[in-house]
Amino acid sequence: MSMKPALPLPKSADIAIVGGGMVGLSLALLLAKQAPQAKILLIEALSLDGFAADDVLPPSFDARSTALAESSRRLFDDLGLWPLLATGVCAIKTIHVSDRGHPGATRMVAAESGLDGLGYVVENRQLGRVLMAAVAEHDNLQIVSPARVERLVPVAGGMDVFVAGNSCRAALAVVADGANSSLLQQLGIHTQCQDYGQCAVIANLALAQPHEGIAYERFTDEGPMALLPLQDVAGEHRAALVWTLPPQRAVELLMAEETAFIDALHQRFGFRAGQFVHCGERSSYPLKLMVAQEQIRSHLAVVGNAAHFLHPVAGQGFNLALRDAAKLAEIVGWAMRADKNPGSLAVLERYLQAQQRDQRNTIGFSHNLPALFGNGATAGIAVRNLGLMVLDLVSPARKEFARFGAGLANPAVKFPK
Repeated sequence: MSMKPALPLPKSADIAIVGGGMVGLSLALLLAKQAPQAKILLIEALSLDGFAADDVLPPSFDARSTALAESSRRLFDDLGLWPLLATGVCAIKTIHVSDRGHPGATRMVAAESGLDGLGYVVENRQLGRVLMAAVAEHDNLQIVSPARVERLVPVAGGMDVFVAGNSCRAALAVVADGANSSLLQQLGIHTQCQDYGQCAVIANLALAQPHEGIAYERFTDEGPMALLPLQDVAGEHRAALVWTLPPQRAVELLMAEETAFIDALHQRFGFRAGQFVHCGERSSYPLKLMVAQEQIRSHLAVVGNAAHFLHPVAGQGFNLALRDAAKLAEIVGWAMRADKNPGSLAVLERYLQAQQRDQRNTIGFSHNLPALFGNGATAGIAVRNLGLMVLDLVSPARKEFARFGAGLANPAVKFPK
């Protein structure tokens, strides 16, 4: 399979998606299912030519990964993609939550909620390969890559999308080009931003013992830590670390020798996952909450990290974006079957209204959870430890919490069984 630049652009399209990352590709596939009569254009600034349907991707120790919620698993299964992904994922069977230096802790078990997994950790490149191969099978879906959208210009009945001096008129343009979107800035759509004053240090770790599908959320006075189970590579047991730290401390640990990094990690995390014996490539990024103040305009929708960029501790960012994409595709499909313009403001308002509750709850949860556990006041410590103990003792509360984390609490999205 070869993805060559398809310039000049087609003169028109029903939907033009700007951004061919995991959210953009997923949205394209959801639209192709919900609106098979639609002419869909996907434009990506980077080359997608490296993906091929028959590529065999060996597991990589340092590959970056994403935790898919049960809601995402069901959506990918509905698209017929889960069998292709399932061989490369690691199911989260248990989530262990603890507060460093305090007694509160709880364990959520997938089987207790009637699920095979509370989440599924997949390597990003594997997910991208499967999505790309599926996109290539749709005749009504055209990819333009590599190509950068220069501007979006509103016109009567649609949006003109400009690339390299050419333009395509789309009934609906979807901005899915990630956080700090230059297109949003150009359109005058402001982003509400809250800097957490912390950085996330990410790395894959080798463990001395099998992880048994256990994910850990460990809250410390410096910030939360997450450890996600990964598939073994060459006989080594792996887990993905997301460690939230003050910026200066993050720099120190990025520069530290491997043994010093592992020692510091054990000091904060403990030995509940056993001994960490090797640390892969380390990287970091600053943590901010960013929410676009407008997610829709006439003939324009904003999705993915361009719409909302969340704290990673709860692993909700991509899963919320995928639920948004599923609802947008559902509404667009309904509009086209009813001979309505899929980009009309009335249609897009219907989408946003359906997703507002899910967005508000998920963004609030991802924002407030680190704040609650970062509260060093005596009252704050007492409240959160009481909450953890209640979760540990009260099964219905634990199940409901797990259901929320699995992305199944929003009635607006129809999840296949």
